[in-house]
Amino acid sequence: MNYRVSVVIPTYKRPHFLARAIDSVLAQTYKNTEVVVVDDNSPQSQERARTSEIMKQYRDNHRVVYVLNERPLGGGPARNRGIEASSGEYITFLDDDDIYLPEKVETQLAFTVENDLEMSFTDVYLHDNNGKLVEYRRHTYVTDCSNSELMHQHILHSLGPTSTFMVKKSSLLEAGGFADVPMGQDFMLMWRMIEFGTKIGYYPVSYIIQYLHDGERISVGKNKIDGENRLYELKKTKSNMLTPKERKYVDFRHWAVLSVTSKRSGKFGDFVKYGVKAVSVSPSFFIEDARTMIVNRFKANEKTSGKKKNTAKL
Repeated sequence: MNYRVSVVIPTYKRPHFLARAIDSVLAQTYKNTEVVVVDDNSPQSQERARTSEIMKQYRDNHRVVYVLNERPLGGGPARNRGIEASSGEYITFLDDDDIYLPEKVETQLAFTVENDLEMSFTDVYLHDNNGKLVEYRRHTYVTDCSNSELMHQHILHSLGPTSTFMVKKSSLLEAGGFADVPMGQDFMLMWRMIEFGTKIGYYPVSYIIQYLHDGERISVGKNKIDGENRLYELKKTKSNMLTPKERKYVDFRHWAVLSVTSKRSGKFGDFVKYGVKAVSVSPSFFIEDARTMIVNRFKANEKTSGKKKNTAKL
């Protein structure tokens, strides 16, 4: 396996986390890996100055590419710039506040290549500010990876986040890369790759830690609410793929996500309002999702990883 893997890290207003993300890639067991950091801060901003200062420690490292945008482009276009600047045959993605565990690239590349896939996705660990495990997010509902079934499950559950993806660069470019949307870039990329007929496989392990921390995030506030409303309307265009019960579940999940987002944004009134709407759609869905979250946390505490036997879906 001499394939080069490029890890694209867009960064915006989080210089204090950036080195941790970069170092987690440089520490990969698979050494033919490069890091492409795309600085999406405004050139005149303090964040650009601080980010540039941090990047000086990597200037002599031939495995680190530093791309400076002339103006903030947003997550999707910034990742596209990273893809253009990359030299790898395969591309993965990492947010500037998250990390890869050391075996991430090696194990996912082996799975992708050995199964002749154009794209693969995995599970993800979610940790809080203190590094404590919150949830092990798994895609156990994926029974096969035909494009029709993946679209079906993507509508119901969302197959992401971006950090779980590994994509052949040529396939990614043919499909058009990331859409220029303020929120839901991972959702839209998977949607686009499925519709493009990409050969995709699911590898049920996690070598990724996604941190749920305070501070500026696209996953809270008005951006998230507006984005979820747009995705909700998009999902409804495929309602013919769903049973009546599944359409009801999409409605439930929409209101539940808005409730959680409102709670994280400190808007208690909206948290209650959307929560009541979610429960009114289906109390049984609420109970089942709560049970699934508890089970996933328990499974994560068992330290489920690629070192254990897995049941990959193709």
